[in-house]
Amino acid sequence: MFADFLKRLTQPDPEALPDEDARLALTALLVRIARSDNDYSDREKERIDQITARRYGLGPGATTALRSEAEALEAEAPDTVRFTRAIKDAVPYEERRAVVQALWQVVLADGERAKEEDALVRMVTNFLGVSDRDSALARQAVDTGT
Repeated sequence: MFADFLKRLTQPDPEALPDEDARLALTALLVRIARSDNDYSDREKERIDQITARRYGLGPGATTALRSEAEALEAEAPDTVRFTRAIKDAVPYEERRAVVQALWQVVLADGERAKEEDALVRMVTNFLGVSDRDSALARQAVDTGT
């Protein structure tokens, strides 16, 4: 179902993604983080829906549909390294920095910071090309609710 999308995303020189494709890829990354500890909870799904609703101005039906599509894409996506690097090449830095903050929101949605989630966020942040400082600031913003 997503073969053409993934092929475009992971080609050697990916073009900038259209907004709809960027939404899908970035939401799939949120899903990957949430699933990384093998406990994809309702609270994490709700947090993903809240993030996408706020970021993209979507209503409840559209957010659920986007998450469902992202869940399917995440299941078909290649390894995290290639998938994340492809996003890096196709999405501007400021958007990637905001994604790191959203990743921390998902990690902390269930009130726990599982080591698998923490490790994956650190790896993904690196592959997205987001600085350690910006990642730390994003996590602090989530921790303090700002």
